[in-house]
Amino acid sequence: MDDKESMELEMEVEEGFELDKAVCSSGMFMMSPSHWDPLSKSLTRPLRLHLDSSDSLLVRISQPNQSSLCLNVYATHSLSLSQIQSLQSQVRRMLRVSKAEEKRLREFHDIHEDSRLRGFGRLFRSPTLFEDMVKSILLCNCQWPRTLNMARALCELQLELNGGTVKADNKLFTPRTPAKKESKKNIRTCKTSINLLSKLEKENGKKCTNDFESKWSKRHLSSSKQDNLHNAIRSSQTLNVSSNAGSPLLSALQSSEEILPQCGVRNFPSPRELAYLDESFLAKSCNLGYRAGRILKPAQSVLEGRISLSQLEEDSDGTSIANYSKLAEHLREIDGFGPFRCAIVLTCMGFYHVIPTDSQTIRHLKQIHSKTSAIKIVQEDVKEIYGKYATFQFLAYWGKANCKHVTVLWKKRKPKENQLRYSSILLGQHQNDCDNKVPFSNNRKQIIGARQC
Repeated sequence: MDDKESMELEMEVEEGFELDKAVCSSGMFMMSPSHWDPLSKSLTRPLRLHLDSSDSLLVRISQPNQSSLCLNVYATHSLSLSQIQSLQSQVRRMLRVSKAEEKRLREFHDIHEDSRLRGFGRLFRSPTLFEDMVKSILLCNCQWPRTLNMARALCELQLELNGGTVKADNKLFTPRTPAKKESKKNIRTCKTSINLLSKLEKENGKKCTNDFESKWSKRHLSSSKQDNLHNAIRSSQTLNVSSNAGSPLLSALQSSEEILPQCGVRNFPSPRELAYLDESFLAKSCNLGYRAGRILKPAQSVLEGRISLSQLEEDSDGTSIANYSKLAEHLREIDGFGPFRCAIVLTCMGFYHVIPTDSQTIRHLKQIHSKTSAIKIVQEDVKEIYGKYATFQFLAYWGKANCKHVTVLWKKRKPKENQLRYSSILLGQHQNDCDNKVPFSNNRKQIIGARQC
């Protein structure tokens, strides 16, 4: 990437902070639009200039020294104070950089020596709570490669909604994990992933916008929300990253088979960008299946004011049992958010005293602790083992369950091979029959199966 078209920001971190440990701690770092480069140890993804806007810029995060992070913001020479604060706030959320997080990390390391030695204790998350909520929906009842593909498709859709073009040869946000072939009856061919303005390219000005709104509303918006289309599109305009095809930044990106489209960057869609879409169109465009409806409901609720993301974040500041119960109650009111999915979102919000339990938890008990469990008693079993870690039970469980072989595999295998192995370990995407499983340390082929939530 060409630094001539970028602005550099510095962000202080506490001594002992390690960017690679903070990022590679949760499988979410592998989901679009995040891109982790293990060679340069840098994280690249689009971030919004304001959380309520779709204006995004590509940001590369690296750690040049122990006391600070370097944020390279591309395609701009200047930012307002509020924009800088917004970008830094999103980075702090992703990497859990705050005095409160540092205090909790030290408390956890005091009671869990192994995690202290490995530098484990920060769980990577998204820059926004809404993105965490949607990605928790993408995690369940499917194979890990499909989870990656659905996240990528949502990012491509976000770009198209804002008038951008997705190139087939883009590799920056393309999952390297090979997808297992699914049966034909389950395959939904996506024919709608095209430039939404391709038929209007020769037109310009107000007429183009009006035609786009008209055709878009007729084809892809639910009839009850067409009245809101005009404002939705007006509020969802993406910042033009580069109007000059000869831009050094654009040339550099294209030469390395990476993409930074002239019309914008591919970010994860916001509630406003999703709320007005038709459910069937969203399902087919991103191969989401039943998940489309479960993604639209919270997006619409946020836009209509029935869910306040800022209030939920504020309520999570004090990670007490009382706050957990209050937040869990609010989340369960959302259609499709059962106990497990709520628990996953709450761990992203910093609540570690409850371990989300599913088939992978049963598998973990069998493989690591040689303990046979069942879905009805698994919560009691994990409490018996990890209860001694009190408010940090999930961190102790997560580190044990998913990081045992990561360091060895990452060092011994090539990056592309690591992505498959690392992601499967990290998110527990193994076959359902735990009795026939062989640990990844053995030299036998593993098949990644669906996680049962």
